[in-house]
Amino acid sequence: MSLLTRQMSSKVPTISSRAFSTSRASRLARLTLVGRLGADPELTETTKGTQLVRYAIGTSYGPKDNRQTSWFRVSSFVDGPQRDFVLGLSKGTLVYLEGDASMRTFDDAEGKKQSALTIVQTRIEVLKRQPREEDSEATSG
Repeated sequence: MSLLTRQMSSKVPTISSRAFSTSRASRLARLTLVGRLGADPELTETTKGTQLVRYAIGTSYGPKDNRQTSWFRVSSFVDGPQRDFVLGLSKGTLVYLEGDASMRTFDDAEGKKQSALTIVQTRIEVLKRQPREEDSEATSG
């Protein structure tokens, strides 16, 4: 094979290459949600002592007379001011969330295999803030 042919063939994309990017393919699932917090976020710890914030987001769909809500549990491993920001949100706050999603399998109390969706927050934005109940009571009383 001539030098010119070798150079040209090395630049021709193969079926397995990604024409839209030069970076390596990443194996992840990203999830985007717009919904309301089901309760105030809570600070907890893993069994290894890592602190995390847990909360649930409800997303509603369907016609008003038959509205359905799906609930998603979210974990956030941010710290410092970002953690304080998330912990400062209250039930009912409308948020935009991006997170990494994965499925985990576990045995329940009866020994049956179960699957659960795990969402780890990568980005959160407040779309409409809901005042905390104690804040609204303090201003009205």
